[in-house]
Amino acid sequence: MKTVTMRVDDSIYNMIKLAADGQRRNLSNFIEFATMQYLTSSQFVEKDEMNEILEDKELVNNLMNGLEDFKKGDYTIV
Repeated sequence: MKTVTMRVDDSIYNMIKLAADGQRRNLSNFIEFATMQYLTSSQFVEKDEMNEILEDKELVNNLMNGLEDFKKGDYTIV
């Protein structure tokens, strides 16, 4: 397990503390929980949104071309 030190504005700290207390979690546990909630919800797409993406033929084509470029090593990370 890692220890992380961070600085936050007093108003943000108070919001985090209030939310943690509301869920009966200590501050560290709440920050870990909230981070996991954010990461898992922002990394996955709802079914309707995925269908909309897949219906956009130009977007899918561009993504497939990008994937092929990546596989061939024809890319630059910026």
